[in-house]
Amino acid sequence: MPGSEVAGIVREAPEGAGVKPGDRVAAMSMLGGFAEVAVAPPFLTFKLPDSLDFAEGAGLVLNYHTAYFSLKLRGRLEEGETVLVHGAAGGVGTAGIQVAKGLGAKTIAVVSSDEKEEVAKQAGADQVLRSDGPWKDQVKEAGGVDIVLDPVGGDRFLDSVRSLREEGRVVVVGFTGGSIPEVKVNRLLLNNTEVIGAGWGAYVMSKPDVNREIGAEIDKLIESGHVRPIIGARFPLERASEALELIDGRGATGKVVLEL
Repeated sequence: MPGSEVAGIVREAPEGAGVKPGDRVAAMSMLGGFAEVAVAPPFLTFKLPDSLDFAEGAGLVLNYHTAYFSLKLRGRLEEGETVLVHGAAGGVGTAGIQVAKGLGAKTIAVVSSDEKEEVAKQAGADQVLRSDGPWKDQVKEAGGVDIVLDPVGGDRFLDSVRSLREEGRVVVVGFTGGSIPEVKVNRLLLNNTEVIGAGWGAYVMSKPDVNREIGAEIDKLIESGHVRPIIGARFPLERASEALELIDGRGATGKVVLEL
């Protein structure tokens, strides 16, 4: 059964889980989320702050843990740096903007349409550029960026490398653009830049303590008002196929959520 992220009320929990029956939680179930009852491992189950509803909770774990892991643990983001986010109206993109802002960075969003520009602004982007425009030149004219968060890949990857300041980092999160790019490493040598892989799932599954640490940091960002998942569409559970078609057709913004 599909469905990797859920939010709801705990029915039962083992000792030491950190949550108890009756608690509101957000969780990563890996599979089985398209259901009225789901099972998740304790180290991927987190108390849901009262300020977030269940739809927002269902869009919390995967993208926001990925964003924090990618920017802070892998990208070594420091306060005052500038972060460029590709696919900035999507789930990882909006999370990346919010987490970067919460960590004290300036954010530049790259999007493909007017609608997605509004979503990126809603997420808190300081500046929004268009992917079909001269975004690389605009970024270079402004002095470049310290980190590029890239869940897209594809043809724009080389321009991402070119847009970096000295000691800048491109953090590779995924390849929603379809193709897996390559880079000539002399570009990294000449400008003292880096390309960094950020595979959150593969890394944290054997490290429960890292999950808990990231969860605690995300809680701080929720409390400070920087993190609030953007829900782009809501469907009842029986219309799950329509939700999947929206994502497959690249029409989704923020998170797409099934509601019971």
